[in-house]
Amino acid sequence: MKVLFDTNVVLDHMLEREPFVDAAEQLLSLVDSGRIDGAICSTTATTIHYLASKAVGAPAAMEYLRKLLAIFDVACVDREVLLSALDAGFSDFEDAVLHEAASSFGAAAIVTRNGKDFARSTLPVFDPVELLAAVYAEPA
Repeated sequence: MKVLFDTNVVLDHMLEREPFVDAAEQLLSLVDSGRIDGAICSTTATTIHYLASKAVGAPAAMEYLRKLLAIFDVACVDREVLLSALDAGFSDFEDAVLHEAASSFGAAAIVTRNGKDFARSTLPVFDPVELLAAVYAEPA
């Protein structure tokens, strides 16, 4: 299953944010093992670097980003994605960009802790625990 990860799920893992870190860690492990075909939005990479640099320092942020890019694919943001996001009807432009990047990339779903922000999504939206349940319900 090709799944686009919202920035908050990746940050939960990196910054070990409780009570969300366990689910995020399990999901990233499933990406690393190939059970989930994970992707991040290209804007997630810059956001992760910026926020992580402030939290843990630039060298640690860069190292984490290198590890992340070793296991995740990247859904790109281009003119078409941005134009589609403008017309998607989302209340938050950043969420609209992530959604449109996921659609353009061919993702089957989005995983986020902010499902309510994706009410206009044309893709299935899971919170991390729901996605774990869905993946574990499928035969390996």
